[in-house]
Amino acid sequence: MKKQSALRLVDTRTMDREQWLEVRKGGIGSSDAAAAVGLCPYKSQLELWMEKTGRTPTEAAPPGMDDPRYWGTLLEPYVAVAYSQKTDRKVRRCNAVLQHPTFPFMLANIDREIVGDPEVKVLECKTAGEFGSRLWKGGVPEYIQLQVQHQLAVTGHAAADVAVLLCGQALEIHRIQRDEDLIARLILLECRFWEYVTSDTPPPADGSDSAGRALRQLFSGNDTSLDFSENAELCATFNALAELKGELEVREQEAERLKQSLQQAMGDASKALFANGAITYRRAKDSQVLDTKQLAADHPALASRYTTTRPGARRFLLAKHTQDDARRTTC
Repeated sequence: MKKQSALRLVDTRTMDREQWLEVRKGGIGSSDAAAAVGLCPYKSQLELWMEKTGRTPTEAAPPGMDDPRYWGTLLEPYVAVAYSQKTDRKVRRCNAVLQHPTFPFMLANIDREIVGDPEVKVLECKTAGEFGSRLWKGGVPEYIQLQVQHQLAVTGHAAADVAVLLCGQALEIHRIQRDEDLIARLILLECRFWEYVTSDTPPPADGSDSAGRALRQLFSGNDTSLDFSENAELCATFNALAELKGELEVREQEAERLKQSLQQAMGDASKALFANGAITYRRAKDSQVLDTKQLAADHPALASRYTTTRPGARRFLLAKHTQDDARRTTC
């Protein structure tokens, strides 16, 4: 594929957050790439599809301090400065949403452009805390590699550097070279995902927590009933799930028995050592909770002022017919 320069779709210097989010809905950004191809550990294709089709409400405010994205945005300039100090390379802001010259749905916001170096042109800045830093032990995590390859696909550049600040004190720099075969597969898979968006067809759920959240939001439920008894494929899926559920219940019961055996052997001890590991069994600190029932009984007017309605969650209950059920049905 012939490499061409990216198009500058919009200038971001005068855009507010709401405008920027609206632009992002119009395509697959570099941070969306792994989710679009089903390889993001945090977001499923289905959840991303809901965002792109406007089924997920736009975030009213930027992420707060309890969100890793807040710290990533706050520390991005410092990571860029540290990268320049460590490598003697100059960097600058791009201030634009870039667009692939051939596939207009492929967009990219790059953290920094690297100036004056013929080998590398893109800098991606990352931060990782105590938990996230574990993902970097083997190098750049796969979902971030896909993000960077997406950026190289959009920009046409040959390489990018990823600078990551680990636990706020260690800076690592990783070079990612353009991989033409990977980019070709990435574009193909992103095209397939974008067809889901343009045709307003939900992609299949993948079993992740993200897909589960998306399904609960997408289908709130009603009182209708469907008959799939003549659908061989769905009946086979039902039977497979019922069988697996039964196996899991047996395994969970066995796991609980083994755990209780160890708990009983430990008694009041808080830690036990074994040939291949250890168990900790400590009591959590006491905590105070609000007795809402007593509050409502003693001060009903006050309690009603702070009572809100929470939508009921859908419960998924599987009940498989037994042979006795079948005999009763045919009698």
